[in-house]
Amino acid sequence: MKKIVAFASAAVLGLGVAACDSAAENEAEENIEEMEDARDAEVNQMEDEGMITDDQADAMDDETDAMEESMEEQADEIDEM
Repeated sequence: MKKIVAFASAAVLGLGVAACDSAAENEAEENIEEMEDARDAEVNQMEDEGMITDDQADAMDDETDAMEESMEEQADEIDEM
C-alpha cells in the first residue's frame, strides 16, 4: 500500500513539473494509467489472498478512481499553463 501512495505522489509531482505541451500531458496520462493498473492489480491480489474484504476492495477501487480523476484533471491543465 505504501508503494502505491508513493507512486501516486510521484505521478502528481511529475504533473507539477511537466513541460507545457501536449506530449507532457500525454506522458502524464500514461503514468496515471500505469499507476491505476498497478493499484488495481495490488487490490485484486490482496482480495484474492483474503487480506481484505470485498467491501474494502471496493472502497480502495473508489479511492483509486478518485485519485485518477484528480490527476487527469491536473494533466488536462498542463496545456493551459
